[in-house]
Amino acid sequence: MPIQYYIILAAALFCIGVVGVLIRRNAIIIFMCIELMLNSVNLLLVAFSKMQYTPANGNKSLALNIGSDAQIFVFFIMVVAAAEVSVGLAIIVMMYRNVHSTDVNFLNRLKN
Repeated sequence: MPIQYYIILAAALFCIGVVGVLIRRNAIIIFMCIELMLNSVNLLLVAFSKMQYTPANGNKSLALNIGSDAQIFVFFIMVVAAAEVSVGLAIIVMMYRNVHSTDVNFLNRLKN
């Protein structure tokens, strides 16, 4: 599959995430859009890694293990993202307990 398809898909996912962060006011949806942007970057990282290590003669059996560096890096990014999700959801739950809403406009009330 050509690399342009991956670039278009990742750009579309990233744009959806940016629009969701800028437009939505619900903290959970904003959090999901940030994760969507992170996963689109992970998709590009793996796609570019596989494109770089694909042999020119088309023999893909030689490139099975060579392009795995980016996949290991993406795995660690996803582990950090999972930790981020747990901390972020804990913050959102505490915000909901205090304010009874997940609207980010009510975050100013938490300063008091």
